[in-house]
Amino acid sequence: MIKLTIDGIGVEVEKGTSILDAAKSVAINIPTLCHDDRLKPSGACRICGVEVEGSDELQASCTTPAREGMVIHTRSDRVAAARKQLLELIWEDHPNECLSCQKAGECTLQDLCYDYGVEAEGFAPLKVRTPLDTSNPFYTFDKDKCILCGKCVRVCEELQGESAIHFVQRGHETMISHPFEKGMAFSTCVSCGNCVQVCPTAALMPKTEEKFRVWDIEKKVRTTCSYCGVGCQLDLVIKDNKVVRVDAARDGENEGMLCVKGKFGYSFLNHKDRLTMPLIREGGVFREASWDEALDLVAGRMTEVYDHSGSDAFAAFASARCTNEDNYVLQKMMRGIFKTNNIDHCARL
Repeated sequence: MIKLTIDGIGVEVEKGTSILDAAKSVAINIPTLCHDDRLKPSGACRICGVEVEGSDELQASCTTPAREGMVIHTRSDRVAAARKQLLELIWEDHPNECLSCQKAGECTLQDLCYDYGVEAEGFAPLKVRTPLDTSNPFYTFDKDKCILCGKCVRVCEELQGESAIHFVQRGHETMISHPFEKGMAFSTCVSCGNCVQVCPTAALMPKTEEKFRVWDIEKKVRTTCSYCGVGCQLDLVIKDNKVVRVDAARDGENEGMLCVKGKFGYSFLNHKDRLTMPLIREGGVFREASWDEALDLVAGRMTEVYDHSGSDAFAAFASARCTNEDNYVLQKMMRGIFKTNNIDHCARL
């Protein structure tokens, strides 16, 4: 263990811990644009720079390991001035569209510019504006709003294992792109949306059926993805009692990652033909019923079949889309109540 001081607070951490993580351990927030705990630190944005006594240069806290006896300042005038200047340089080449941008209110760049007093006046864009890439069916890519933090590239490569996007060109012409620059739909992208999830600006945005801003969100509902049995945790974003977006939960088994189904396959939830009540067929016509009525009917019919034909008249087929708990209860019902081993599973080899 090593001891150091951050903003006057004594900190004790394991050797090899970064300054950023050391600060987090004592609830000191250091702003970042390119950092993600799941990724290898890159130090690309430099927003996390801190002042280390005895060092002439500000140090990127995400890539600099803490050392014994360090005295660190994360909020000094020098640090604040440097962060403001970096944000001004980013904003200088960023579209000033906050009034109409769908990311407004949950944009990390916007929040930091507000915190450090960056003014939009006087900045003229340096690059020629590029067309919006809408080739992917699930998300859009606006290169003009990209700040080159590299999170999308690293998530795609390090976590998703696809490497569908990369940095191309050099110097001021550097940009995020895909092989041969034919559009995201023509790359090796699997449309998992994990790059969209980590983007700190509106460079990568999901295609939604309904436009909304962060202040339109009524609530977020934690749930489990029903597409398979992995148990990925989702946060359903609700507006007007409808699901308008799905976010991956960082504290779930999926650790903030999803596949294309979990991230974008939610339109059925709001579909007009979705069944919301049990239906009972009478005279060849379905009618709505309460859950109590429907379950009583099913239980009664099952009892009749059991009394007339015995346990072998029943069989069940479990699904990999159900949780382990659901499958356990199903086999328990078949073996314990209906006294039969006629149960199988779609994933059995």
